[in-house]
Amino acid sequence: MAADAAGTAEMRGALARLRRTTGLPVAFGGLVEPGRRRMRISEFSGAATLALSGLAVTSGNGLGGKAVALARPCAVSDYSLSRRISHEYDAAVAEEGLRSVLAVPVVVRRRVRGVLYGALRTARPLGDRTLDAAVDVAREVEQALVVGDEVRELLTAARPQPDRGAEWEQVREAHAALRALAPRITDPVLRADLLDVCGLLAPGREEGAAAGERPVVLAPRELDVLACVAAGATNAAAAERLGLRPETVKGYLRSAMRRLGAHTRGEAVVAARRAGLLP
Repeated sequence: MAADAAGTAEMRGALARLRRTTGLPVAFGGLVEPGRRRMRISEFSGAATLALSGLAVTSGNGLGGKAVALARPCAVSDYSLSRRISHEYDAAVAEEGLRSVLAVPVVVRRRVRGVLYGALRTARPLGDRTLDAAVDVAREVEQALVVGDEVRELLTAARPQPDRGAEWEQVREAHAALRALAPRITDPVLRADLLDVCGLLAPGREEGAAAGERPVVLAPRELDVLACVAAGATNAAAAERLGLRPETVKGYLRSAMRRLGAHTRGEAVVAARRAGLLP
């Protein structure tokens, strides 16, 4: 999935969570356009009109633009009367019937990637609890975007072909890093997609394998440990990377060696590669 498409999907999912956790009836948002100082409102939940659809919000202008410029949450209790913001977008906001509005930036690596809005159709202060809940939702989006960025970077590092010596070691390191990253992802669909990508990095069963030979199956954590070992990690380093105890890593490694019919770590890696389980 492209970066923009993934970001849009994360923003869309966040709107329902924002409405649920804040109790605000209207939520909307969008991403900052790459290379530009503006964001475009593209996602909605609870909107009654299309007045805000596709609206380009320039950094510094209106409430969302202020959130982009300052990289911090902003809120007004009555949008059209507020003296704390500029009013380039009053007509669209009024057509949707919004009064109290908050805007929370989604900040990744010190760069604003998008803005989440929540709103009421009545004029009243939104309160710290509402703003804090909206900020928590934005932080969830930030973490998801960080993971997505890391995945794309690792996949970029994994492009070399297996006959290019040292560069193929980068593929193996990327494979190990991706498998270590997967357990950190709370979204089960995204985690499954990432593990599917890990499978694509493995070359598949070698042509020389005996016909009818029963395929070796490793448990996910056994494969995680073996991927780290294949990338040159010690048991202690693998434990730190995977968030496990060293004794647990040893147990998974012994189990993988037994399943692969190997007597040493090196033999286990070779057997796993021969079985198409590792790149």
